[in-house]
Amino acid sequence: MLTRREALKRTTLAVLGTAVTVRSRAQTPGQGSAAPFVLPPLPYAVDALEPHIDARTMEIHHDRHHAGYVANLNKAIAAEPSLRGRALEELLRNLQSVPESVRTAVRNNGGGHFNHSLFWQMMSPKGGTPRGELARALESAFGSVDGFRQRFTAAALGVFGSGWAWLVWQEGRLQVVSTPNQDTPLSQGGYPLLGVDVWEHAYYLKYQNRRADYLQAWWNVVNWDVVAERYARRPA
Repeated sequence: MLTRREALKRTTLAVLGTAVTVRSRAQTPGQGSAAPFVLPPLPYAVDALEPHIDARTMEIHHDRHHAGYVANLNKAIAAEPSLRGRALEELLRNLQSVPESVRTAVRNNGGGHFNHSLFWQMMSPKGGTPRGELARALESAFGSVDGFRQRFTAAALGVFGSGWAWLVWQEGRLQVVSTPNQDTPLSQGGYPLLGVDVWEHAYYLKYQNRRADYLQAWWNVVNWDVVAERYARRPA
């Protein structure tokens, strides 16, 4: 007998249809696929981040919201054949090159797909703290790791409505920035190292309007290994 969680996931995938394709079956973008972008699986179980982020929120956030961005992005690409085969990061870095008829759809849904694909990777049930070169860089840029955390939290709390707070590498240095809606630092010339989603769907079921409590809990699941890897690969 299916569990409630398994039944929910099967129903969601059925509704989304071909836009949400199992990775092993997905075609390479540009090779005739009507749906070149796919929903990446979570790198852990939906309840792995408990008690900090609840399983129900993870299910809805990944299986509905992120999947919706993927489906709508694929519709926009299908409507504009000149975009087929282009990498998502390329599109987001060069939004002005995207035809105006689908530019807003690519900005919103492509940004949502890119942001969330990073977001899942940037969390882990293991948690931890920054170490080594990354820790030294944070100390140099913000005075201390705690100083960075305070600056980042303030940026996330300061987002009016929906958006993100980010640690980025930009103009040859570490910076904390925020973006509205599903805008991504890529479109502003930044290379994202760490991001937190402060749309209400990321936390409302558990924390209601207590964004500060969500952020305090979220620090417990930051995947600092991934942040350090991205920092090591930052552009010159």
